[in-house]
Amino acid sequence: MNKEGHVLNAVLLSIGLGYVFHPAGDVPTFRAIAEISVPVVLGALFPDVDTAFGKHRKTLHNLPVLALFYAWPVYFGNLHYVWIGVATHYVLDVVGSKRGIALFYPYTKEYGLPVGVAVSSERAGLVTVVISILEVAVIAGVVHLQLPIQDLTATVGGLL
Repeated sequence: MNKEGHVLNAVLLSIGLGYVFHPAGDVPTFRAIAEISVPVVLGALFPDVDTAFGKHRKTLHNLPVLALFYAWPVYFGNLHYVWIGVATHYVLDVVGSKRGIALFYPYTKEYGLPVGVAVSSERAGLVTVVISILEVAVIAGVVHLQLPIQDLTATVGGLL
């Protein structure tokens, strides 16, 4: 996907997350959207810095970079939510485009799905919106449908 697609994905995801965490659509919802949107957009743009140096979809499109941004707030107390933007950038590049990313760089094999569109496709925007909706749906499911582990084991045990 191109930079516009990554920004669109980050903005839609930020709005969706605001409503997932505060579904009432009131002041806390919009505060959450504001709080989440800037770091998620910055994170969504960061992996493409490797277009200026390194190898695109390799140097900054990998799991060690994602782990760094995920761990950063634990150690330094800032850059919360940036990792979400980085992760969704990867999802969009793997699922939404024809080319994959080198998840285990410096191992250069690129991983992707056999679906998606070319970056220059007129359908790239539609694919971005569909993927964004699916990302929000998955996160909402994780947040709102989670069962305590003892309930889950009891449910699975009852099915067996």
